Amino acid sequence: MEHYKNPRNYGRLEKADITFTGENPLCGDKLVYTLKIDNNILRDIMFEGKGCAISQAASSMLTEKIKNLSVEEIKALERPDILDMLKISVGPVRTKCAILGLVTVKCALDSSEEEGSIEVKE
Repeated sequence: MEHYKNPRNYGRLEKADITFTGENPLCGDKLVYTLKIDNNILRDIMFEGKGCAISQAASSMLTEKIKNLSVEEIKALERPDILDMLKISVGPVRTKCAILGLVTVKCALDSSEEEGSIEVKE
């Protein structure tokens, strides 16, 4: 997985509008996403943290996919969109790893706070 070995948008944005942490306690994934939003458009996003190959690769792919999309377009994304993007078969336990980024970003966009966190339990 190229996105695992060389993740895109890895790091932390300075002067981010929103910082949100997502955790998957079953796998040990803990990823922090920093977002910059302007006129309801996600202008920039970065992530950092530790996690399995699936959560890291999915986060890298997600950040590339959603950068410059509207908040509404991002909120419309669903689990199958992420799983299709990975182009590999992911079992039920690893699905939580794959969708951690999307769940975290959607919670960040729904939050009225500048910082927050979510634990993926679904």
